[in-house]
Amino acid sequence: MRIRELRLFQVRVRLRHKVEHAAKARTDSDNLIVRCVLEDGTTGYGEGVPRDYVTGEDTEDAFVRLRRSDLPAQMMACPRYSDALGLAERLSVARDPDDPRGCRGNAARCAVELAVLDAYGQHYREPLSAATRSLAPELYQPPTRVRYGGVIGSARGWRLHLAALRIRCLGFSHLKVKVGVAGQDDVSRLSRLRRYLPAGCHDIRVDANGGWSPDELVRRAAALLPFGVSSIEQPVRDEAVGGLAGLRKAVSVPIVLDESLCTLSDAERARQLETADVFSLKLSKCGGYIPSLRLAQYAKRHGLGYQLSCQVGETVILTAAGRQFAASVSGLRHVEGAFDRYLLRANLGTVDLTFGWGGWAAPLPGPGLGTPIASRALRGMAIREEVLVG
Repeated sequence: MRIRELRLFQVRVRLRHKVEHAAKARTDSDNLIVRCVLEDGTTGYGEGVPRDYVTGEDTEDAFVRLRRSDLPAQMMACPRYSDALGLAERLSVARDPDDPRGCRGNAARCAVELAVLDAYGQHYREPLSAATRSLAPELYQPPTRVRYGGVIGSARGWRLHLAALRIRCLGFSHLKVKVGVAGQDDVSRLSRLRRYLPAGCHDIRVDANGGWSPDELVRRAAALLPFGVSSIEQPVRDEAVGGLAGLRKAVSVPIVLDESLCTLSDAERARQLETADVFSLKLSKCGGYIPSLRLAQYAKRHGLGYQLSCQVGETVILTAAGRQFAASVSGLRHVEGAFDRYLLRANLGTVDLTFGWGGWAAPLPGPGLGTPIASRALRGMAIREEVLVG
């Protein structure tokens, strides 16, 4: 079975409210959607969320990069599902010689990979989680319920109170709080949050999105730890992350790498320099489902933690792919995502995959992504379209 068509869409995803952290503020997200059609008409979808401050790419770059790639030559026939997995893992997009980390193009690669795996998964009646079973058996667990955590962004004042009440009403047991935003007093915010949050929400992580300098880290961490902070995510920008090696010993909670953890070379650097305790995996920034599996394997092999996170503006496609990953990969410290109904004004699915009370969500039983995509909704949200193969 061969691929007949790969078609690219740029979609503008409108958010219900402004989302802000130390690196960016946004009210919408321009995402890349790839539609893969097999010879028999089976259709799969993939998604990438290009972020120039994460992997150095935007949507325009993703289109250009995929146009420059030799994807038509890579689309070999796949008479078995195992062949489709091999094709998906070998997928490559055009890279830049001045990109030593090799992460530019990860969002574009993710979109193509997920579309291919969704199409062939439907054709061979295999869920996306079958990739975990086949490629990472030491991580595999039979798909089980997933428990997502909450996130509180830059809210302050009465909005912070409202955000805490929402966390209470939704029954979350753990959450992440954005810190490091210019002009905000993080100590005051966490103090107020601790008063508002229920006793059952015992696990609070903070994420600075690179908003602190290395000189600030120990002082800022010490001020926040009394509020029960369990980890600190991406405290400094990537160019300063090497300095974390000496600072980690002065901070008594795990350091999580996010923007600085996009490729296997990033993981190797983090282990060699001892700059991280936990890897934050996001399918789009890490290049797709299979590269994220490989990063989880690397972390486990070297005694490091790993968690699954998401990017603001992901549609149901990445929500479904993340659900398949989280439901089948054991050892994840935390899972984030599935905010669809609470964050997006419109979505691409015919089924709502938003988490339920307590952050709980059921695994997806269907083949491929496990959920149908609405082609009419895609056409309605698309602002650009281009045929890549076909």
